[in-house]
Amino acid sequence: MTLSLGEQHTPPAIRDRLDRRPSASYLRDFIYGAIDGTVTTFAVVAGVAGAGLSDTIVIVLGFANLFADGFSMAVSNFLGARAETQQRERAWRREEQHIEMVPDGEREELRQLFAAKGFAGADLARVVEVLTSDRRVWLQTMMTEELGYGSESTNPVRAATATLVAFVVVGFLPLAVFVYDLALPGDVAQPFLWSAAMTAGAFFAVGAAKGRFVDHAWWRSGLETLAVGGIAAVLAYVVGVALEGVA
Repeated sequence: MTLSLGEQHTPPAIRDRLDRRPSASYLRDFIYGAIDGTVTTFAVVAGVAGAGLSDTIVIVLGFANLFADGFSMAVSNFLGARAETQQRERAWRREEQHIEMVPDGEREELRQLFAAKGFAGADLARVVEVLTSDRRVWLQTMMTEELGYGSESTNPVRAATATLVAFVVVGFLPLAVFVYDLALPGDVAQPFLWSAAMTAGAFFAVGAAKGRFVDHAWWRSGLETLAVGGIAAVLAYVVGVALEGVA
């Protein structure tokens, strides 16, 4: 049952919500993998179709792209997320050293940070006193207020997994009709047109889903993603047509 806005802000509801630690979001990783997987796979399909090559080549190159490019993206995302985590850990250790070696200077930093927020006089002194009375709270406050780190860090493995799964699952859609046509030859009259339609649907669906998560109009977000992905697909097709003679 969904609580009303007022019910969500009663003392028990607030306490329950705050007791549950916020978790990192992997929406960006999923959207990134889904869009890139669809774009690059359809780029292969469009390029090969534009060059007039066989459906078998479309499938071979498409699957090679799905798994090789998907794994490469996942590894890159893993290393990037891991670097961010290591950077955060380094900043934490540095702040620990600063608090240990120059506590008065760190208190002054905290005082100035909260003075900039409008605290003054006894209120400002009390805020600094309370926050510095607990070493971990002090550290976390400096990480957030001075260095701009959030309360939760991304898990590199989960980020990489979200990217890989989205890349392979959504990126398979442009290939699906060619696989079906290979299994049952002749059932699909225009596999490339069906692939283009499924790709457009995938672009729109991913964008619409993103819009739901970020409170944007789902149709506008879907059309935006469709437009961006469509540009990449058209470019790939044009290049394939231009290189048809070479193939």
